[in-house]
Amino acid sequence: MAVTIDPRPTYFGDRMIVTGSYTGGAATEDIELGSLLASVDAFIVNPSQTTPQAADGDGSGTMVAMELLDVAILSGTTITVTQATDQANVVAGTFLAIGRRS
Repeated sequence: MAVTIDPRPTYFGDRMIVTGSYTGGAATEDIELGSLLASVDAFIVNPSQTTPQAADGDGSGTMVAMELLDVAILSGTTITVTQATDQANVVAGTFLAIGRRS
């Protein structure tokens, strides 16, 4: 698991836009932004692919494949990306975060 921060963030006033990518490969991926941002106002995570999950689509026992995206939550200045299903790892992806500069 590795997070790469793009070397040229964008600034506007006391805000900064940080972009980058993460490699995935584990159950969770932490994107630590505390060294760049004092707080995060908004973020976007773009997984590179979906993860199939079998589900009983209509209650009849007939299984269908749902395509799920990884889930991301924010805690302070850390974005945690979590796997879409319990059978898979986080897939690689990109992110964007807007926040108050440190």
